[in-house]
Amino acid sequence: MNRRKFLGTASCATVGYTTLFSSLVNLKSMNAAAVMNSSTVLNGDYKAIICLALGGGMDSYNMVIPRGNAEYNEYATTRSNQAIPQADLLPIIPNTSDGKTYGLHPALTNVQSMFAAGDAAVVANVGSLIEPITKPQFYAGSIPTPLGLYSHADQFMHWQTSVPQDRVAVGWGGKIADLLNAANTNQTISMNMSLSGSNVFQTGNSTVEYSVDPYNGSIGINGYGQPWQYSQLRTAAIDSMIESNYQDAFKQAYVDVIKTARDGHVQFSNALESLNSFDTQFTDNYISQAFHMVAKTIAARDTLGMGRQIFYIEYGGWDHHDEVLTNMQDMFSEVDTALGEFYTALDEIDMKDCATTFTMSEFARTLTSNGNGTDHAWGGNSLVLGGSVNGSEMYGSYPSLALDNPLEVGGGVLIPTTSVDQYIAELSRWYGVMNSDLPIIMPNIGNFYDINSQVGPLGFMNV
Repeated sequence: MNRRKFLGTASCATVGYTTLFSSLVNLKSMNAAAVMNSSTVLNGDYKAIICLALGGGMDSYNMVIPRGNAEYNEYATTRSNQAIPQADLLPIIPNTSDGKTYGLHPALTNVQSMFAAGDAAVVANVGSLIEPITKPQFYAGSIPTPLGLYSHADQFMHWQTSVPQDRVAVGWGGKIADLLNAANTNQTISMNMSLSGSNVFQTGNSTVEYSVDPYNGSIGINGYGQPWQYSQLRTAAIDSMIESNYQDAFKQAYVDVIKTARDGHVQFSNALESLNSFDTQFTDNYISQAFHMVAKTIAARDTLGMGRQIFYIEYGGWDHHDEVLTNMQDMFSEVDTALGEFYTALDEIDMKDCATTFTMSEFARTLTSNGNGTDHAWGGNSLVLGGSVNGSEMYGSYPSLALDNPLEVGGGVLIPTTSVDQYIAELSRWYGVMNSDLPIIMPNIGNFYDINSQVGPLGFMNV
């Protein structure tokens, strides 16, 4: 086995290829003080946040759509050949009315059922903001806007870091794990588990993600612990290397990471092997199997010694400059099926109230058609699901979809009226982050929310 192959396979066990080296450089101890910055006291209950990242920019004004005649006609006029027929919309009725009626994309049947049952909510017109901004301020350039507005890479990073004025490599999921790391007795396997490899969202100052495969779970070091003669020799060589003590700090840090990878793989694999199978059947595709692996990991929480976990699932391909209606029908069907399977499985183990899934996408799409698709925009709609969600509601303000409205800045691009910071803060407070620690996670939160408030910034979580 050559050096590059060894490093590549070793990294799959826990930390991912790039984060392995970043952890060596940081040596973790350089930023260990960050873990002690929180005065949060956790009461022993288990909570999981599942980030469903819809990469590419999801056309979310075809996910949640005004259904009343007047508002639908406005929508249909603006969206032209990208409009979904009014009769096809799945009705949802928020408990608190804004005087309008709404519907979901026709593929979202499970989401509709969860909304009706109070286990799902819509967050309307949410997007990356540095501070609140109006249309005149946008035109005048008097208020700063997110760096690289309309850029895939920049906007996806801003959603994951909540620092839209800069390009940084530390995500808010990673910062939360830094703060609440003590909630887990298991310090071998990271609080942050990724079903989609390395990502900024789960990278903290002293935290990296534990990467697992949706189908196979923890992969481990290639050939390690296998019964074949060559693998036995490899296993002995690796054990000899990582059980030795090294005076050189970098060598010792390197073998400590590899040892953690090995031990974590064994722990995780054994915990999942001890589980009973779910009665719920999961579809044989990537996103359903990713949620299946999350469900199994939650089921194994006690064996793994986990009180808090953050999961990351990225489902890309939403950059629909062409064939948007056909593509979204197929992709929403997969997403909806996976979400339905996941929460049915959690019901089996009585853990639906402990797991909150939220969607993120770098931006919505233009309300106007480019001919057969839509282009990059800004504010859009998101979904939050789970038993602890104050569901059957729409949070934030759903905007007018008429062109030239007070939020439309050209080409069907809408200024967000709810910030990513408010969205994140609501989830963070439910997860156990104290209000006083919110600025550590999102530096701009004070522009949108008074951290001394006794109520949440949006109210969609039952804290």
